[in-house]
Amino acid sequence: MGVNRGMRPEDDRGHRINTRRNRARAFRRNTTEAERELWWHLRRKMPLSGTHFRRQVPLGPFVADFACLTHRLIVELDGSQHARDEAVARDAERSAYLAERGFRVLRFWNGQIFTEIDQVLDTILAALADHPHPLTPPLKGEGRALRGA
Repeated sequence: MGVNRGMRPEDDRGHRINTRRNRARAFRRNTTEAERELWWHLRRKMPLSGTHFRRQVPLGPFVADFACLTHRLIVELDGSQHARDEAVARDAERSAYLAERGFRVLRFWNGQIFTEIDQVLDTILAALADHPHPLTPPLKGEGRALRGA
């Protein structure tokens, strides 16, 4: 199955794959080296409860590289093609679409995965901590206001 990043994936016969689910499956089968490396770290170094990440997740018309749905956090890896003006505009459109639906988007360059993985993981952990799991009970004194106060 051939995938030309930035374009629609194609099956073995060169036909475009149009459904979001099939596109996501094709992307999962054809990950970049940076995506494989970050996926390894997300699966093995995210010790927090409720931080289950999925990869190549269809969300509306887009496919997110990594998503932690319980924390509404998207992690996108960008290669050099994302520096072009049309890609910057498309990425801004994607981020706006996801933000309108309550997602936060973190973007990293592919090179950062290989040279700054600890900082990348710290940034992801900070974003997870900043937006606690919705099933986590509030701390004492937080939550519902007292009646009659």
